Amino acid sequence: MSTQKTVRQSADTVEENELRLEQEKAEQIVDALNTELANSYVLYHQLKKHHWVVEGAEFLPLHEFIEEAYEHVEEGADVIAERAQALGGVPVSGPSNQEDRATVEFEGEDVYDVRTMFENDLEMYGDIIESMRDSIELAENLGDPATSEILREILVTLEEDGHHFEHYLEDDTLVLEEATH
Repeated sequence: MSTQKTVRQSADTVEENELRLEQEKAEQIVDALNTELANSYVLYHQLKKHHWVVEGAEFLPLHEFIEEAYEHVEEGADVIAERAQALGGVPVSGPSNQEDRATVEFEGEDVYDVRTMFENDLEMYGDIIESMRDSIELAENLGDPATSEILREILVTLEEDGHHFEHYLEDDTLVLEEATH
């Protein structure tokens, strides 16, 4: 293990950036990005849990669907973190800091039935979508169209995946009733 103790940049600070975005504006945008990053990882961990514990007649397609969803969330989180760093900030990275920073809440360690898990996921998607829209508007208002474009691309994927969760929650199914009891 390294014995180097030099801190190059403290967490929760924003340094001058090469993208020529004013420091005060960059600070506000990095703050919003860190909230989106924290929210992403709360959702990621909840989806990962559901991927591990999902059961039932539709196990395999649900297992694969959830895996794709958490991979999308992780890809978006990576882009958000890199943008925060490019703007001179430090991406929130520790689990406890992410939990403190997030505006969404993990459902807990208990295992629920598939419908309840998906309802919880859809609720969190909705909250994150609303937050992301606010962050996009903030970036636009502060003159950072690149950040708003980055977040828009992530938002499209979040909305698509959220809509797929909504479809799974519909009451129509091909599974015979006797297969679920």
